[in-house]
Amino acid sequence: MPALIPEDKDFQYLVRIANTDLNGKKPILLALQKIKGVGFSFANMICACTGVDKTKKTGYLSKEEIEKIDTAVRNPYSLHVPTWLFNRRKDYETGEDKHLIMGELDFAKSNDIRLFQTIRCYKGFRHAAKLPVRGQRTRSNFRKNKGKVQGVKKKAIAAPEKAAGGKASAGKAGGKDAGKKDAKKK
Repeated sequence: MPALIPEDKDFQYLVRIANTDLNGKKPILLALQKIKGVGFSFANMICACTGVDKTKKTGYLSKEEIEKIDTAVRNPYSLHVPTWLFNRRKDYETGEDKHLIMGELDFAKSNDIRLFQTIRCYKGFRHAAKLPVRGQRTRSNFRKNKGKVQGVKKKAIAAPEKAAGGKASAGKAGGKDAGKKDAKKK
């Protein structure tokens, strides 16, 4: 049975960069994107700054290349990259530009949400109510009640009006004619 990848002594099926196991069969550009906080542009920048071919399979990287990439991912400031590539510009507490990965990114995100809730801003209210924060519609989406999808219940809305005998809806129609229409029906 032929092997898909030639068995080579230097090939590694798993490469560890920034506490993440990367697939050795994928090109380094795609494999780096599996690290939380590293997207396409950042991965492309790391490959360009470290001098690693972005189409090279991750399993064929040398130990020196792996160390270069690892330090670049953990400390991109050493590469003198533009700050617009960082994922946390003008941090709320310190005011500096940062690039966070893995647990640091999760921690900063949860702290931001907690801050919104303590200062009681609109985004904080939306997060607390588990509703969409950025202006998405809620009429057809986000109808979940403890994991179950919940639809519009038109029958439940119409039932109280029928129980009132239709007088509530006639009164809402308003005016003098509403009472005359009910009298004609009877």
